[in-house]
Amino acid sequence: MREQPNIKIATDAIKAWQLTAHIYTLIFLLITIGAIAVYIIFDFLPIWIIFIIAGLTIVEWIITAWIIPKLRWRRWRYQVYDQEIYIQHGILIVTRTIVPMIRVQHVDTQQGPILKKYKLATLAISTAATTHQIPALSEEEASDLRDQISELARVEQDDV
Repeated sequence: MREQPNIKIATDAIKAWQLTAHIYTLIFLLITIGAIAVYIIFDFLPIWIIFIIAGLTIVEWIITAWIIPKLRWRRWRYQVYDQEIYIQHGILIVTRTIVPMIRVQHVDTQQGPILKKYKLATLAISTAATTHQIPALSEEEASDLRDQISELARVEQDDV
């Protein structure tokens, strides 16, 4: 049996994922406030529905902003070898992916506003079939890894 990959993504991934969860929870909170406003104005929703929506919003916030980011970070691992990239992730269902270097077509780094705030970037590895991502690497690590994988993929293809 193959050993697990041992390189973790940046710990700031937790903060970035928490911020994203807070933003999504804010949307749910606005919906809850809207439901309360509808209840107050039109008085056609039973009050227990409002309490259920409010309670579910709080539970959703706790789970998505405080529990899941830490679990996600603990499970994310990767390893780059000369002939393959090994990626492992997942909370309940752990996915282990091996990307042969010979299949790599190009490698990109991506950075949205939240990742940029924490100086993180996502590495996207494209093959003919799909794109594999390693999220929340430090900007420098993502750049170095992009160059390393690109070089290894070029060497693999030259050997064929």
